[in-house]
Amino acid sequence: MILPIEDREAAAPAYILRGALITDGDCTPGCVVAVNGGLIAYAGPGDGFDAAHFPGAEELPLPPGSSLLPGLVDLHCHGAAGGGFPAGNDRACRAAVDFLHRNGTTSLLASLVTAPEDELVGSLGVLKVLAAEGLIAGVHCEGPFLSAARSGAQDPHWLRAPDPALLRRLVAAAGGALRTMTYAPELPGAGELLRILTDNGVIPSLGHTDAAAPVAAASLAEAADLIRGGAASGAFGPRARPTVTHLFNGMPPLHHRSPGPAAACLRLAAAGTVVVELVGDGVHLDPETVRMVFDLVGAGGIALVTDSMAATGLPDGDYELGPADVVVHDGVATLRSNGALAGGTATLLEVVRATIAAGVSPADAVAAATLVPARVLGLEAEIGALRAGMRADIIAVDPGFDLVAVLRGGRILPDHRRAAR
Repeated sequence: MILPIEDREAAAPAYILRGALITDGDCTPGCVVAVNGGLIAYAGPGDGFDAAHFPGAEELPLPPGSSLLPGLVDLHCHGAAGGGFPAGNDRACRAAVDFLHRNGTTSLLASLVTAPEDELVGSLGVLKVLAAEGLIAGVHCEGPFLSAARSGAQDPHWLRAPDPALLRRLVAAAGGALRTMTYAPELPGAGELLRILTDNGVIPSLGHTDAAAPVAAASLAEAADLIRGGAASGAFGPRARPTVTHLFNGMPPLHHRSPGPAAACLRLAAAGTVVVELVGDGVHLDPETVRMVFDLVGAGGIALVTDSMAATGLPDGDYELGPADVVVHDGVATLRSNGALAGGTATLLEVVRATIAAGVSPADAVAAATLVPARVLGLEAEIGALRAGMRADIIAVDPGFDLVAVLRGGRILPDHRRAAR
């Protein structure tokens, strides 16, 4: 929520930043961003900027060749810095959020995993407080209405078909903070689940599914229609769309005689009907796969995500993801029980950097980590781009896309290189 102007002026100082501007799918060199009272007051060419309008503003020293990006927006994130959101520990959740903010992810959904009903309700109770404080943009429930055949790191013991009573209890426990939910469209009751979700302003996200292509396509089309109806009444932003949870992961491989849900998701993303998540960390997907999806779908249909868990920012070792034991070796997180991938350990800026290394343009990679997820959440008027009047969530990177500085709501965050605790 943006503060009233009088509160913003008291809450945050004024800054001037200079560098290439990477926003809205474009990269423009020689630009200036001016921040005042927590908002962006100017963002554009340096020759159109008059510093006299900002007396007393501090100019931040940045390395030559630096670029200015919107704060990154992660739709799928289970934790960091030793704190996992599914555990529902307030202090650990706050530590994870602080680490992620300082590393450039200024907006995020805290993701839960499949767990017993009471544990989900308890975690939602903790996370709705963080959402009310503006520390997170809301909550993503990855389960429990998922396919046992494609459970991945989800605990199959707690998977179930859509249960309207349970779903309504989860929605109520979140107190308006539940923003997205992953579901398998082939399960009985999936149609009613879509209606309950969209009636409550929650974006459906197809995933962890074994559905045939026609089933996936029909369900996503229905979800898109329901969201459009909700957008007309103000329940969703004007450019909100259903999403696909980590495309290719948690679903059958695309085969030329059995295309499965991946083919339907790619087709609908190219048509502008859905947004597909990509965990472009070099572990969940081969770089050539990431580049292929950008070439086929376009950046406007892609949200780069981390699927990060508690080990993010920490060394290899033993961790937990919800009720599951996880081993991290060489930065790769897997279940101790069966070796399945168990989330990621990269920050979203590291995912952006890996996506650029895969051959995607910086402008497209940044758009997929900022503007596109902001649109999914209906927050594109506040975050996801660098324009006058928007919240001053800004990151500065050097020519190698290493982080130099982070501003969130116009305030400079502590050095991101501080060790996670």
